[in-house]
Amino acid sequence: MEKGTSNNPMKTILTITTGILILFSSCQKPERVVDDLNAVARLHQDDFRLSVYITAHTVERLLSTEAGRREAVSLMRANGITKVYVEVYRSGLVVSTDLLAFVTNYFKQNGFEVVGGIATVPGKDFGLKQEGPLGWFNWQNSKTQEDLKQVMLGAAPIFDTFIIDDFLCTGDTSLESKAAKGARSWSEYRRALMTDLATTVFIDPARSVNPDITMIIKYPQWYDRFHMHGYDVESGPKLFDKVWVGTETRGQYTQRFGFVQPYEGFVNYRWMASNAGEKIGAAWFDHGDCDQLDFVEQAYQSVLAGAQELVIFNYGSFVNGHPGHHLLRMDFEKLAALAKAIKISPVKGITAYKPPQSDAGGDLYIMDFIGMLGVPLVPVSSYPVKSQTIFLPTQAVADPDIVSKVMTSLDQGARIIMTSGFLANIQDGEELVSKAGITKPIILPKLAEKIMVDGMIENLSRPLDLEAEYEVHNASIVLEAMAGDKHLPFLTKSTDGQIYVLNTHTFSQADFDAVGEVLLCPRPLGLLELPQSWANTIREAFNEKLKIELNAPTRVTMQTLENGDIVIHNYNKNTVDVALSGMDFNEFFDAFEGQKLVRNNNTVKINMKPRSRVWLKSSNSN
Repeated sequence: MEKGTSNNPMKTILTITTGILILFSSCQKPERVVDDLNAVARLHQDDFRLSVYITAHTVERLLSTEAGRREAVSLMRANGITKVYVEVYRSGLVVSTDLLAFVTNYFKQNGFEVVGGIATVPGKDFGLKQEGPLGWFNWQNSKTQEDLKQVMLGAAPIFDTFIIDDFLCTGDTSLESKAAKGARSWSEYRRALMTDLATTVFIDPARSVNPDITMIIKYPQWYDRFHMHGYDVESGPKLFDKVWVGTETRGQYTQRFGFVQPYEGFVNYRWMASNAGEKIGAAWFDHGDCDQLDFVEQAYQSVLAGAQELVIFNYGSFVNGHPGHHLLRMDFEKLAALAKAIKISPVKGITAYKPPQSDAGGDLYIMDFIGMLGVPLVPVSSYPVKSQTIFLPTQAVADPDIVSKVMTSLDQGARIIMTSGFLANIQDGEELVSKAGITKPIILPKLAEKIMVDGMIENLSRPLDLEAEYEVHNASIVLEAMAGDKHLPFLTKSTDGQIYVLNTHTFSQADFDAVGEVLLCPRPLGLLELPQSWANTIREAFNEKLKIELNAPTRVTMQTLENGDIVIHNYNKNTVDVALSGMDFNEFFDAFEGQKLVRNNNTVKINMKPRSRVWLKSSNSN
């Protein structure tokens, strides 16, 4: 500090304690920064750890020199990374086994756990590229199979554990694949093909040269499209030793990687966990299309979903720098504390049923958007027979016994919230339609530009997508929209209060085709532009049996832990007021910031800054 500045009211003071750096001034709140994040990371790694994936080209370019390897160790330690994934092949580049072995030993000697990895995407003279809109392999072709098998035979002896990145999938429509497909659907053919090749190209060759190797499959984040391109969520977890899950939601407001909602990371991980069971292990996200807040928000939803390891793609971004790295370092201990809590007391809430390999109709990715309305939605792949409230989108129609299961749940007093797409597509569901108090919906997607609010017509800033038309006979219209001069129900409630029908449309294949999208959300939705009164009404239908009332705008998520803790995240670009009522706690504090929260008349009110979060915890809980 310069001489003579001690009387400056804006002065900055640095205080260094053991392992902690504190920076503060007279005009800002003290900022706590971990000084030795490497030591802290190793202290917490049984509950939470950070890993980084290094692509094949980066291995060759940056890790083939002593200076590059030293820089890698330094960067990883500075960012709390304790585990490294070293890629052996990508886009035609096969890294030499000598370099792989040397780099692996180097990292191990420096205290890092090392895993091998592969990105199965074509190269100029490697395998055969598919005929189709994406740059994937034609997996039916023998050259693709043989080239990848040889890579596995060469690399597997070097690693104790090995992961297959996103691209164990195909969209090939060549004559070769059409002939092999025969009379099967593309989904049936591709799932059978990729299930077989997972064994013959990857698992068996790897174990033939390294019998004790642990094999991991990583599923991407586009869960509602898995089965269309060869991912079988039933056979995959059975074949592989471990399952990693993509939570790379990126920027919710941009088109670069789709208008994907932050809640999707939670949905994808928890749904895959319901398929994989104890084999579930780590979440995986990247920097693409991420500002600093997008980046760290991926980490929080991953941890809330149950991930105790976060694999960050990729090391090259740490070399180049990204503003999200600072936020991740700053929040490391918060994430570690949350991960430890979730390990003991996972998020519970409203169960949403999506069977394996299920088509979504007009409800593609609907669970992500319901979560963004403040509903603590938890997806499951098996029917939730004991749940008090169950959400049934079109995907649930894939269960051939769905009607009888729903009738049993109703007999047991459960609340059923179903989409109009679900009711329109079920077979032999006349009794269920009748219980809902409406006629069977007819799929006729419409855009509503106006809605009814307290008996008055209100214009929407973005049109609201409706899925179907139907008449209401023995139910009440809770929310009503207007498409042109036609009044259409958006939310109805049966006379006994057990069945709600939500007439929303997210995306169908036609929406994807309209903009040339294949995997991710093709456009923003008016569902997240609804007024707060509508948002409150929708979430009340879902959350009433939880006995927790959330009063907040859209894009405010609420996730409830088994021990009664609540994590709320404001994903809006502006400050919002949030009120929570109905909790059993007498006193609350925010476990992220250690601040006590005031409760008046059974309600906690919180003024939340843009893109911020709170962890409501009882003062009496651990």
